[in-house]
Amino acid sequence: MKKAYVFPGQGAQYPGMGKELYDNYPLAKEMMNKANEILGFDILKIMFEGTEQDLMQTKVTQPAIFIHSVTLANILSDNFKPDMVAGHSLGEFSALVAAKSMTYEDGLKLVFARAMAMQKACEMHPSTMAAVIGLDESTVEEVLSNIVDEIVVPANYNTIGQIVISGSMKGIELAMEKLKAAGAKRVLPLKVGGAFHSPLMEPARLELETAIDKTPFHTPICPIYQNVSALPSTDPMQIKQNLIKQLTSPVRWTQTIKNMINDGARELIEVGPGNVLQGLIKKISSDINAYSATI
Repeated sequence: MKKAYVFPGQGAQYPGMGKELYDNYPLAKEMMNKANEILGFDILKIMFEGTEQDLMQTKVTQPAIFIHSVTLANILSDNFKPDMVAGHSLGEFSALVAAKSMTYEDGLKLVFARAMAMQKACEMHPSTMAAVIGLDESTVEEVLSNIVDEIVVPANYNTIGQIVISGSMKGIELAMEKLKAAGAKRVLPLKVGGAFHSPLMEPARLELETAIDKTPFHTPICPIYQNVSALPSTDPMQIKQNLIKQLTSPVRWTQTIKNMINDGARELIEVGPGNVLQGLIKKISSDINAYSATI
């Protein structure tokens, strides 16, 4: 029976995240203190004592989730024996570090560079996202393809019947109307400051590409199923290229989980703050044993 480890993305953060790990595990204390040194500000104070609003700052959210996820994977140590890994959006960086494709230090630097680049791109182009509930993939894609004067695209194929769309303010507004008319149960605007995983992230992609190109990548200890293709890879060059494309491409999470299951995964273990991914996975396949990592 194969084990797959999956790592959460933005949205998994919560006040006090990581404090219990820090207080109870010397390795966690060492890794988290190292993060403060690398980032040059006290992210631990925000993680442990900050409000929900404090944790929503992009420069905090992404590294905070990464630090928590990778620290937990390291604490699991002897029990962390993946046959395959994947991460949702930001979580792909956590998965790559946990699978030893890059170092913790390099991964954190890339995640922070990614967060800052995305923030800048958001400020350049007012944009947003919305969740579409109860409509199949092909219908969503068809509706969006008929909106020609505005940018609006599928961003996250999260689970069966849940797709997040991304685009310009006007594009999302038009899409919401048309998707409701096409039969969506609900179309919910999201409280985000930008169009992640869309062409509007191109300035961030270019900036992140430079940082990724300079970072050493190694062959991971197991295949990583990447967001862009939903397929496994162990080739460092291919992993890099897919990671660069990720910011402007949809997260194919539903397809990723289906492919992992088809390749023999029977246990899917979520490593990181929260439990969002387990819920998505159980909707994709009720037969899978999906749960959070425990110490």
